[in-house]
Amino acid sequence: TGKCYHTFRGHSAEIVCLSFNPQSTLLATGSMDTTAKLWDLEKGEEVATLSGHSAEIIALSFNTTGDRIITGSFDHTVAVWDVGTGRLLHTLIGHRGEISSAQFNWDCSLIVTGSMDKTCMLWDAVTGAHIATLAGHRKEVLDVCFDYAGQRIATASADGSARVYNAETKQCIAKLEGHEDEISKVS
Repeated sequence: TGKCYHTFRGHSAEIVCLSFNPQSTLLATGSMDTTAKLWDLEKGEEVATLSGHSAEIIALSFNTTGDRIITGSFDHTVAVWDVGTGRLLHTLIGHRGEISSAQFNWDCSLIVTGSMDKTCMLWDAVTGAHIATLAGHRKEVLDVCFDYAGQRIATASADGSARVYNAETKQCIAKLEGHEDEISKVS
């Protein structure tokens, strides 16, 4: 119908990322104001504010079961949050540059993060432990994603290439080159 049901207000700066919870009627928004907010789409109300980053949140993603969300920030960290309580569970520390993207794999066991530090990192989603650093790009990693089986990780970079890594062996299995400028998204 094109009807607007709700207008959500509450961030003090621009909203730069958002995501629907796959298991509920929640919407998450990430903002330049350093917070993320969870909104109830049916009631049109704010459910929680996720505070803890010291810089802009520019990436966020729910896991497939809808009980966790990750936020990636220009403060070089990724936070793992409990959706039901809004509590911070883990802070993933290791990147030396701004976070560009972050995503859970399908079975919610792994998190992949991309950064302006030219690397992609793999993390244990349950414990928050760093598993591996996937290097090889000459410029910033602008986007990362898992395939649906969680067996491969794709990266997109400002160096004009994309790479595919085996999530188990952490080896680069494909270098996709041919673009003349940066690749901003990969899926």
